[in-house]
Order: sequence, then C-alpha cells, then structure tokens
Amino acid sequence: MPVIFLHGLFGMLDNWQTFAKKMADEGYMVFLLDQRDHGKSPHTEAFTYELLSEDLANFLNTQWIHKAIIIGHSMGGKTALTFARDHEDVVEKLILIDVAPKKYNGGHESIFQALLGIDLQSFDDRNEIYDHLKKQISDEGTLLFLMKNISRKKEGGFEYKMNLKLLHENYPNIMSEVSFNHPVDVPTLFVAGGQSDYILPEDTEKIKEVFTDVQFAVIDGASHWVHADKPNELFDVVMKFIRE
Repeated sequence: MPVIFLHGLFGMLDNWQTFAKKMADEGYMVFLLDQRDHGKSPHTEAFTYELLSEDLANFLNTQWIHKAIIIGHSMGGKTALTFARDHEDVVEKLILIDVAPKKYNGGHESIFQALLGIDLQSFDDRNEIYDHLKKQISDEGTLLFLMKNISRKKEGGFEYKMNLKLLHENYPNIMSEVSFNHPVDVPTLFVAGGQSDYILPEDTEKIKEVFTDVQFAVIDGASHWVHADKPNELFDVVMKFIRE
C-alpha cells in the first residue's frame, strides 16, 4: 500500500526521510512530497488547502495510485484533511500528526518577521546568517530547521527555498479551519504531542462529529515536532494503526 507524507509549514520532504525509510524497510511504498511553495516544488501565486489537495490528487493520478495511506503533519495534516474530504475514496487510512481541523490563532509571526527582516543576498557565509537569526529565534531546534530552507545561489548570495513572501501573505489561509459538510468514513488517527496544545481535549468531540472511524493517541514528552522529539514512539503508534 502506498504511503504519502506531507510536511508542515516551512518544511520539506526530507523532514520525514528517516521516518519514511523505516516504513519502507517494513515493505511499504513511500512517497515524500514537497508541497507547493516549499522545498524544491515550484513557487506559485496562490496558496490554499484546496489547491494543495488538488496538487496531491494530480500527483497520485500521475503515479497511477488509486488508494493510499496519507500522513500529514501540521499544515500537511490540513492538506490531508482537505484531501480526505474531497477525495475520500482514494484514502485507505488517514493519519494526522499534531493538528486538528480547527482554526489556529497563529504563532509563527516572529519567525516570519525574522526571516523577512534579513537580506540573504548580503551574506557570504551560512554561519553569518545563523548568527543573525539566532538573535531573534532563540530555540536551537527551530533555528536549525529553518536553516534547511536557505540555499546558496549559483551567482552568489543565498535565497529561501520556500516562497516566503507568498506564505506570509497567505498565513491566514494556512491557519484557517478545514470545514466539512458531510461525515468522513475513512479510518483516521489523530496523534497529539503530549507537550503541544495543537490538539486539545475539547477538540476530540468536534472531530468525532465528522470522522466516523477515528482514534486518538498522545505521544508523551513530544512537542509539536512529534517526529523529531519521539520518532520511535510515533513510529510504533503509526504502524500499529496501519496494521489493524
């Protein structure tokens, strides 16, 4: 059974590479995707979950994949939710990592401010960029994660892999609710980080109103970056659900 991984905001496909390789070693056909305006995917002029969902549908069609397990983290989870809503017959199982269908109030504003506030063309060395951003982004893990988005240009200087300006302009869309007007019968698993507030106890009842076959799991000690904090624990939970 094919398995599709969808990364979160500011992410790219290699964020899930180690996790996906473990699944591949278990015999699954795994696909890691750069969503539009992230990683090596093209920069576009529009960014909505409906468009991200259709991007995924087009990819599956080109690969002749008619049924797949979809795993999405954060923003990628909302893409997965939108896809399950609009293409339910294609989804074998749905796994959402630390995200609910609800609207979020934000939380990335300081990151946008830091990244938009520097001219990458003026730097000659990655360490200089790191030192500059460190003054505004104190969390080491977040900073190293963001540094993966910076690449050297052939003609000199650096640039962001992601379409930072467009993502900033569409940040309200990224934080928006994924709404449903019909129940979803796909077997679904919501996995929350124990130290994260992205999925709250009160969210579960609303989720149950939409998803008729749903399970919940909590990974103790994990932040929003569940796959980075507790990869083995997450892997065990995901594989148990897939094998049921």
